[in-house]
Parts: sequence; C-alpha cells; structure tokens
Amino acid sequence: MSQVTSTIKPTLTQRFKKNYIGWIFILLSVFGISLFYFYPMVQAFILSLQSGMGANLDFIGLNNYVRLFNDPTFITALTNTILYLLIQVPIMIVLALVFSVLLNDPTLKFRGFFRTAIFLPAVTSLVAYAVIFKYLFGNDGLVNDFLISLNLLSDPIAWLSDPFWAKITIIIAITWRWTGYNMIFYLSALQNVDKSMYEAAKIDGASALQQFFFITIPLLKPIILFTSIVSTIGTLQLFDEVMNITSGGPGNATMTISMYIYNLSFEYTPDFGYASTVSYVILIIVIVLSFIQFKVAGDRD
Repeated sequence: MSQVTSTIKPTLTQRFKKNYIGWIFILLSVFGISLFYFYPMVQAFILSLQSGMGANLDFIGLNNYVRLFNDPTFITALTNTILYLLIQVPIMIVLALVFSVLLNDPTLKFRGFFRTAIFLPAVTSLVAYAVIFKYLFGNDGLVNDFLISLNLLSDPIAWLSDPFWAKITIIIAITWRWTGYNMIFYLSALQNVDKSMYEAAKIDGASALQQFFFITIPLLKPIILFTSIVSTIGTLQLFDEVMNITSGGPGNATMTISMYIYNLSFEYTPDFGYASTVSYVILIIVIVLSFIQFKVAGDRD
C-alpha cells in the first residue's frame, strides 16, 4: 500500500506543476498583454468615436472617420507615407539581401568589419543620426560640396527645402539606417543553408546570379516575408527622421501619418479623438498590407 501511495504522490505533484503552475505563468502573461496592449487599443477606438478637448469629450459616432476623407492634410500625410513605403522598403530589402550574400562569402577578407559597419547605423541614436543627416544635406552641407567638387553639380541641390528632394533625403536616411538591421536576419538564415547545395549548383554550371535567384531567395522566403512585414510596419510609423530632418516640410511635403497624429495631439489645438481615428488608419493599413504580403508569398498559414 505504501508503495502504491509513493507512486501516486509524485504523479499528482507532476500534474500540479505541469498544469497549474504553467497556467499561472500563462495567465500572468495574458494579463500583462491585455493590460498594456489590448486595453489601450480598445480605449483608443472608443476615443476615436469622440470629439472635444481634454476630458470634455462628446460621442460623435463615425464622424471622425468621415472627416478623414475631407481632410487635405491627412490625405497628404497618407500619400507621403505610402510613397515612402513603396520606394524605400523594396530598395532596402534588395540591398540587405545583396549585402548578406556578399558578406556570407567565407573567402571575403574583413567580413567582420564590413558586417559591423553596415549594421552600426541600426544601433545609433535616431535623433543623433537625423540631425547629422540634416547638416549633411543642407545647402552648404558636405553632400552638395562633394557633388560640386566632382563637377556633377553647378548649383547646390535644395535637399531640405524642395518637396521632391526632401522626400529623397528621407528615403536615403531610412535606407541607410535599416538596411543593416535586415541584413543581419538574412545572414543568420544563410548560416543554416547547406553549402553542398551551392557546390552542386556550381558543378551543374549555375552562375552566381542563378544561385541567388533559384537557391538563396527561395530558401530565405520566410525571412524575407518577416522583414517585409516588419519594415512595412516601421515605415507606416515613420516619425523621427521626418520630425528631425525636415519637420514635415517644406509645407507638408514630407509629413507622415505618425507626425500628423503628433501634431493633432500636441502642436495644433488638441484633438485626441481625431488623432486616435488617424492612428487606427495605420492599424487598418498594416492589417491589409500584411494580408497581401502573406498571399503574395504563398503562405497558407
């Protein structure tokens, strides 16, 4: 009898540890996520159905959402953000892929130095690098001086005061900062690729370009999908570069949705209800674009 009891007790203890203690940890995580993520999202949606200043809010239903279609500043900010997304993200993904393949070559000298140099912008201060870019691309900045010294320009380019060139400056700044960040993901994935696949391709006469398109890209498809979604979300939330380099100017030529939300909340007459409405536009766009990216990538899960 004592032997049976001694056999049952550890079993009950194991069940308790496996079931109850595990559920305690899960419940703590669920509580934290609900408190700090889902509750603010619900409150923001409720706030988007209200209008007023401070605590004096009135329920207005979907009027804020209707207002979006008649708001020229919002349409400009949305257009600019989508433009950054369509131009910058593909360029950054392609550059990150190319750099990762080049720096994965074991015969390349100083690989560690090049990897560090390309990744270093991702860990620099957002404000610091934005201010540096502002000075580099000024009318009398180093970029114009360098281009003029090479006789590529006769007059300096108005990088920050011309609407077209201001957008180009923002795109260059974002690409410079985040290309190395995405490159690290691809480099990590390439470490798990069997080298014999490339050796077999070489024996079959495949060129380096064919190996890139028919071996590297298919094997990195899940990572490419991940970085594309993360980069899409980051670009839709773009704020620091625009705020510190161009301040949304000239006019509203470089303003993004996130900067418009900031202005609605703190720069203009505070309208937290309408600012919440604009913020939900980002959420909707992220969901739609993520769904499209999953479908294009052929991921059924």
